[in-house]
Amino acid sequence: MQLKQGMQAVVIGLGTAGLSTVKFLLRQGLRVAVSERGTIDQIDPYVLKFLQHSAIRIETGGHSAAFLVGADVVIPGPGVPLSLPIIRAAREQGLPIMGELALAAGRYSVPVIAVTGSNGKTTVTSLIGTLLQMGGKTPFVGGNIGRPLLDYFADPGPYATVVLELSSFQLDLAGAFRPDVGLLLNISPDHLDRHGSLSAYTAAKMNLFGAQVVGDVAILGGDDPVADAAPLNGGVLGFWFGKEERCAARIIDGQVRVRLERSGVACEEMYDLAGTRLHSSVNQLNAAAAILAATLCNCSREAIIAGLAAFEPPPHRMAEVGEIDGVRFINDSKATNIGALQAALGGCTSPVILIAGGRDKGGDYTMLQEVVRAKVKHLVLVGEAADLMEAALGTVVGTESATTMADAVRKAKAAAVSGDLVLLAPGCASYDMFSGYEERGRVFAECVHQLRREPTGKEGEP
Repeated sequence: MQLKQGMQAVVIGLGTAGLSTVKFLLRQGLRVAVSERGTIDQIDPYVLKFLQHSAIRIETGGHSAAFLVGADVVIPGPGVPLSLPIIRAAREQGLPIMGELALAAGRYSVPVIAVTGSNGKTTVTSLIGTLLQMGGKTPFVGGNIGRPLLDYFADPGPYATVVLELSSFQLDLAGAFRPDVGLLLNISPDHLDRHGSLSAYTAAKMNLFGAQVVGDVAILGGDDPVADAAPLNGGVLGFWFGKEERCAARIIDGQVRVRLERSGVACEEMYDLAGTRLHSSVNQLNAAAAILAATLCNCSREAIIAGLAAFEPPPHRMAEVGEIDGVRFINDSKATNIGALQAALGGCTSPVILIAGGRDKGGDYTMLQEVVRAKVKHLVLVGEAADLMEAALGTVVGTESATTMADAVRKAKAAAVSGDLVLLAPGCASYDMFSGYEERGRVFAECVHQLRREPTGKEGEP
């Protein structure tokens, strides 16, 4: 659908992305109305003042179908469930429903690299941004992290490239969005509470490639069977990363070998991850994906090496918190789904006391039985999903429940001996106990530091 001046758009949800969408639509000359679930006193006063100054009609305290009267297009924020009655009403009325990606389709004036996957996409997106920056290809980095993707259009002048992290929620309504380089890391069960099934979740992720044309690039995780088999349109150039010989970016003994054909000649470059913050088994895969993307965007070897050395992974991802009596504590609060928990455990070489649980996202915890049996010596469960996880894993490992994060940390420490690893890798959302995975990770770290300060603990270095 083509937006035209004077059209009436209804934006549903006034989060960060929703506000960015409002501003984008105003710049396009549309009339805008906003329907927000929260009450009016929950809206930031500066945001409310902006909406009122811009003569934007506002509905608060819920979403009503009556608010759609006069609408030409409906634009839900990425976090808005598409099952809401107001969305169903819009469909029944034949109103176009567009996401922020569909709004952006065809409007970027520079090459776009779009990254998705169940796990690792924030690290990979951030790393690609760092590599491009080192190569002088000033990137706009945003989407599901940092700045909303429509913010680019407020001032596109400074940017030579766009790097976007995209969630399945955003890709649900991708429309005709077409990245020059689409990167799919992996697929594991996540957000099934929203999508309803793994097949629907996978289909949303595959929308990344749906509009690509001849000459566009797809980068795929070769070690992941679903990503490996992603359907590509005719003429799209596919490249793989992983541990297999066929991968253009292959992990070999802690190094990434990039082998590409240029002008009919095979070229090979090696990147050693030792001494970088990307040496773990999980981050080796992330680095391979990012290096391949940067190489295909003509970043020099020197720029990539400099970027790898300078890069610091985002927080709450296998982050060292501290050591008490020879027991290490690791914060992987960002492990919010089963695949991320599997990956976290897979990279552990010490016996693990695992702290897991939170708000269930509809996954099958029995998928964890093999890795838990191999890696975990004791399991401490928290949150709403504790009973579900105990039922699925209690036959393979000893479990106990904790009422708070402080309780969980104490019980984990009590079950550990010198040389063990206490790992927070919840495998669940955080919203039953915390405002997000960031708060969950901070509270975990605070509890560990508090335990270190107590006289029975012997402080160690992080």
